[in-house]
Amino acid sequence: MMTADPRRWWALGALAVALLAFGLDVTILNVALPTLATDLHASTTQLQWFSNAYTLVLAAGLLPAGLLGDRFGQKRLLLGALALFGLASLACAYADSAAQLIAARAVLGLGAALLVPLSMSLLTVLFSPAERGRAIAVWSTAMAVGIPLGPVLGGWLLDHYWWGSVFLINVPLVAIGILALALLLPATPGKRGPRFDLPGTLLSSTGLVALTYGLVEAGERGWGSAAALAPIAAGVVLLGAFVGWLRRAARPLVDLGLFASPGFAWGSVLATIASFGMMGAMFLLPQYFQAVGGTDALGTGLRLLPIVGGLLVGVQIVQKFTLKLGAKVNVAFGFALIAAGLALGAATDVADGYGFTAIWASLIGLGLGWAMPLAMDVAMGALRTGHSGVGSALLQALRQVGGTLGVAILGTVLNAAYRDGVDVTGLPAPAADAVRDSAAAGARVAGTTHTPGLLDSVRGAFVDGMGAALWVCAGFAVVGVLLAVAFLPRVAEDRSESEHVSVAG
Repeated sequence: MMTADPRRWWALGALAVALLAFGLDVTILNVALPTLATDLHASTTQLQWFSNAYTLVLAAGLLPAGLLGDRFGQKRLLLGALALFGLASLACAYADSAAQLIAARAVLGLGAALLVPLSMSLLTVLFSPAERGRAIAVWSTAMAVGIPLGPVLGGWLLDHYWWGSVFLINVPLVAIGILALALLLPATPGKRGPRFDLPGTLLSSTGLVALTYGLVEAGERGWGSAAALAPIAAGVVLLGAFVGWLRRAARPLVDLGLFASPGFAWGSVLATIASFGMMGAMFLLPQYFQAVGGTDALGTGLRLLPIVGGLLVGVQIVQKFTLKLGAKVNVAFGFALIAAGLALGAATDVADGYGFTAIWASLIGLGLGWAMPLAMDVAMGALRTGHSGVGSALLQALRQVGGTLGVAILGTVLNAAYRDGVDVTGLPAPAADAVRDSAAAGARVAGTTHTPGLLDSVRGAFVDGMGAALWVCAGFAVVGVLLAVAFLPRVAEDRSESEHVSVAG
């Protein structure tokens, strides 16, 4: 543990700059999709694969990336990951065809798969247990800030430059990160250990890819679609086989003994539920602002800022209560704030202004900042030196699946309620199908046909669907409260051990 190195906080700041590029990339692509459809002559399927290629490679690469970091050291691989992310961003910016962009997005996903677990595992290597919670808060905030800034920055760039600029913006951030980390990050030697667990890597990667792809398809096509059910079933089978392999492998990719630690097991579960809520809110709110409020991408991004503002406040305030009240109470309270914000959002009416939305969105952000970094800190406290990479990767894989599952479930609830509530009486069949497809399409049809009554129906049906989805999300947050109270340790495992040693000394 390199707690004496005075450069560690500066290195974390440099890492935060680099991670901002990761957060931006999560949402900035969505702003450019209409332009890409025209300029690259991309089909609807290709537009979907601009996102899916990134997501699936990210899911496949997380666990192997963590293992490589443990074996060869985080610093050199992290610098390589940033270089790969920057080069892939350049390739995205200057792609001449949809196929080239899909390939470049896949490489970008590989860079992200290395970047996320390696950067998180560094927090355990660089910081003492007492400092790690604060470091995780900085790490989490750096990635979260980019999510609402993506539409803001993307909208501005598209108004002034060509579509490639939304990818090119990553390059200066990555360059700054590489230069600063090369100078500031202490050497992190790896642990030369056993041979690479190829069967475990193949089973985990293919299982996560299949499950993630199935969940994405379920969100788009519905849970009854064979295109969703088949990959979900395959993913579950492959991940089951992965667990079976881990039980009998001499040198497994992941040590299942990690889950014997209440801190890692329940910290990971709660961080996953928090990711479910965060991605769910980030999925619902942009659609609400655009379909009901009629905002553009720039306006949507600006209206998402209260979530980040709440998160920033939450991670600062919770630090003052952590030592006094412990993780159990604080994480439970954070989930209670999330549940309250979601329940308040579920009461939204079409006539409500943005001020009301800003209140409940801020409350959700406050709860996320209060609960999520602390839950991750407890999980990370169970990791031992030489295994922080794989442990961090496993935590991130769970969070990735949780976020994807949240979008799939809430999207299904939203679409079902919206389709049941929207009135398409008197519309021609093609127009009626378009209206039922999404609220955004319904608003366009209402504008084209100059039918205010249809627009009112679309907005009302969407708000009802959003309310139903938010209630489901609030239910998960309540489960988070109960799990935290029942099972989460008061403090991280390594902090408890250090306090015990200090008292004994």
